[in-house]
Amino acid sequence: MPTIDQLFKVLAAEPNDPFTLYGLAQEYAKAGRTADAVAHYDKCLAADPTYCYAYYHKAKALEDAGFLAEAIETLHAGKAAAKKAGDSHALSEISGYLDMLE
Repeated sequence: MPTIDQLFKVLAAEPNDPFTLYGLAQEYAKAGRTADAVAHYDKCLAADPTYCYAYYHKAKALEDAGFLAEAIETLHAGKAAAKKAGDSHALSEISGYLDMLE
């Protein structure tokens, strides 16, 4: 598993790579650095608004940090993105998570 430092080296070559931005967000989330995780999920989604699992995991990080309303808002945005992208698997997972929170 790449470290945060290794991911930043990759990101230096391609600053808007959604996969690397998502990887950084995941690493920050694992480290309990919610603000950094959310910032990188947002950068990932700015680079690729159809990167549906970034919505899911951003919502999880927000929920874990006690920001339930923001998590729900993120899941609604994720549902819309998944529908637009035609990603039925992501739509199902995001919808199930949203149902659990609402």
